[in-house]
Amino acid sequence: MRIPGSGKLKRIAKRVRNRIAPGGLILMYHRVTDIESDPWELCVSPPYFAEHLQVLQKLGSVVRLQQLNQTLKNSKRPHRQIVITFDDGYSDNLYNAKPLLEQYEIPATIFLTTGYMEQKREFWSDELDRILLQPGILPEALSLNINGTNHQWKLDATANERYSLYYSLYELLYPLPAIERSHLLDQLLLWANKKPELRPTHRMMTIEEFSSLQPGSIIEVGAHTVTHPFLSTIPPEVQQKEIQENKVQLEEIFGHPIESFAYPHGNYNSETSEIVRQAGFTCACTTNANIVGKNSDRFQLPRFAVGNWNGEEFAKRLSNWFAN
Repeated sequence: MRIPGSGKLKRIAKRVRNRIAPGGLILMYHRVTDIESDPWELCVSPPYFAEHLQVLQKLGSVVRLQQLNQTLKNSKRPHRQIVITFDDGYSDNLYNAKPLLEQYEIPATIFLTTGYMEQKREFWSDELDRILLQPGILPEALSLNINGTNHQWKLDATANERYSLYYSLYELLYPLPAIERSHLLDQLLLWANKKPELRPTHRMMTIEEFSSLQPGSIIEVGAHTVTHPFLSTIPPEVQQKEIQENKVQLEEIFGHPIESFAYPHGNYNSETSEIVRQAGFTCACTTNANIVGKNSDRFQLPRFAVGNWNGEEFAKRLSNWFAN
């Protein structure tokens, strides 16, 4: 497949290649799909993802995360090493991203949550999106008691108002225990006159689909907790349960050790990192944007978030990241 402007991409890729020497780079993706509502800008369209891979193919330096980790373990500089990672385990990783990775023969690590394998409801922030941001009439007022405090909102019909409410509720809901958050989402569903639903466009992979990833030369599997919490907001023993159970579940599914971890939401503290280390992982990824150097902490590896950019913009971003 020839991509428009491929000659220009080749020239930009050459400039990027000349800047890779200072260190390595880990890219963070979440989803490869087209959806109308994407409040956190987590989606990259399949055509744009193909352009990203074409640029990376020209660089010829994409490796598996564990290869970069081994480089650091050996106290060497990750010279010209780029890693692709995906967080969460949405089904489009299997159906949209994996075929393109195979086409361009480029490896990637997918960090999987396991608590949604058999659930009939969406990830909580996706459910909040479905309640507030999808078409339909909402009541003019909302009142919720959250953590003992009564919150009230007045709504109008504008999209900006709906997005404002979405982000406000997200900030209030994310620190809560999963059970309490789920109870509040049930209240919101009643308020909006909607029912729990699992949209095909927003579902996580099932256990059978996990197995279809066929980890090997293209796909490397990493862990991402059971329920995707903000780890630093929960007690250490609950953190340990989230991390260890996720690791055990994935090892039972895939039949081999799982050595890579990614902190959900990029949220962690020093205690979290030590729990990850004690659980038997050999590296962990954050969401801190930086280059990976020879002395980078293998349990606080930085990553750059990738947006829904065309190939030319993606190549320019790579060039800028390596220049910093």
